[in-house]
Amino acid sequence: MEILANVLVVAVAALHVYILVMEMFLWQKKPGMGFHGFDAEMAQRTAPMAANQGLYNGFLAAGLVWGLIAGDPTGYRVQIFFLACVIVAGVYGAVTANRRILVAQALPGALALAAVLVAG
Repeated sequence: MEILANVLVVAVAALHVYILVMEMFLWQKKPGMGFHGFDAEMAQRTAPMAANQGLYNGFLAAGLVWGLIAGDPTGYRVQIFFLACVIVAGVYGAVTANRRILVAQALPGALALAAVLVAG
């Protein structure tokens, strides 16, 4: 079960690195604009906000990686904390921005958290 938990935590971290890249570096390019369906004008106007969001996603990914490489009990606790943050951010994003975020962010975080708790 520990291997599955680690794989899921890595997947959630990778998802947040992907979001970081999309929001910080590709926001005003075709892949980034397609990410939220924005035209070039809207992407330009929202680029600073997107970069800020991307940075936060990077912090989530960094925390999850820290949790994977830190020895227990610290690593276990860090994983739980950052996965809880992912879930909260996903639920909040689903309520305030787009319901797809619930499935794209909160659900993977919840599955990884469940696996970490069972493996712990």
